[in-house]
Amino acid sequence: MAESKGALIAKTVQKHAGRAKEKFLQNLGKVDRTADDIFDEHLQNFTRQQNAANRLQKEFNNYIRCVRAVQLASKSLMDSLNEIYESQWSGHDMLYVQAQNLDMLWQDFAHKLADQVLVPLNTYQSQFPEMRKKIDKRGRKLVDFDSQRHNFQSLQCNPKKRDELKVSRGKELLEEAKRTYEQLNSELHDELPALYDSRVLFLVTNLQTLFAAEQVFHTESAKVFSELEAIVDKLANDSQRGSYTLKKNSSPQSPKSPNANSSLIINTQPPQNNVSADVEYENGIHLSAGATTDNLPPGVLYRVKATYKYNREDVDELSFEVGEIIRVVEYDDPEEQEEGWLMGIKEGTNEKGMFPANFTKPL
Repeated sequence: MAESKGALIAKTVQKHAGRAKEKFLQNLGKVDRTADDIFDEHLQNFTRQQNAANRLQKEFNNYIRCVRAVQLASKSLMDSLNEIYESQWSGHDMLYVQAQNLDMLWQDFAHKLADQVLVPLNTYQSQFPEMRKKIDKRGRKLVDFDSQRHNFQSLQCNPKKRDELKVSRGKELLEEAKRTYEQLNSELHDELPALYDSRVLFLVTNLQTLFAAEQVFHTESAKVFSELEAIVDKLANDSQRGSYTLKKNSSPQSPKSPNANSSLIINTQPPQNNVSADVEYENGIHLSAGATTDNLPPGVLYRVKATYKYNREDVDELSFEVGEIIRVVEYDDPEEQEEGWLMGIKEGTNEKGMFPANFTKPL
């Protein structure tokens, strides 16, 4: 058993030495090497394809790590907002619900990226190391074939000193080396082009899955943020009306008092070309930037369009749906005017009442 193992080691060393000698002679130009231009082209395509797959796998792994990091950051941020958003504020419960919805969207998004994009990518990339081993083996068998070919040629070159037994043995070794090489070579001539052609379908399928997951995530998360924005807008409206303002017992103020509110409504509408700045009327009403004053009925200052739904909380307020048009008019009593609120008449129904300006935009 020990002799058999020793003989195997000796044979392996002899093979390596023979290949090293053959490559050395080929590099020096002392002997020729078998050329295969078509295989060389397949090999170049394979190398480019493998490099592209390795890069895509590396970058996508990094992308998923970043997505998971943002997922954790988003959850931490929303947890903080839920803690500081006071329980008596409007929308407190809805803020918690939307935060949970957002976290579920992140979880679903990360899961899809890992299972539906990364797993197929890893499977695709795993083909290349095995194929590379086969290519390397083909290279070794080609060197063996060339070596046996040159050895057989040397045995035949001197007819006077020919040893027919050695020639016969050399021919057998040559034919065996040729069969082994040609079998591997033939398989790779089929497998390499097939693998190279598969890159298009794989990339298309993988990217479609990736982009579809991105589209769903961003669409659904946009809806959540729209709801969160509405919650905060409602809080701003309540704050304007003094709902959360501490009042001194010695000098109570009416909810409709001009001084009842200390905070400001932030006007997020971009200015238009019609009016370059707010125009102040004699009765104290300000014309919002961007409002058009042309061709309006008598008594109408300008028109606005509802950007959010509003349900009135007092009998002197005006309810409206998103998209409804309201004609802004002067207050009957300027003393009733409240900062951040307008007086208007809803088109179509002629209902009249006060409404929060930040729920609308000027036309």
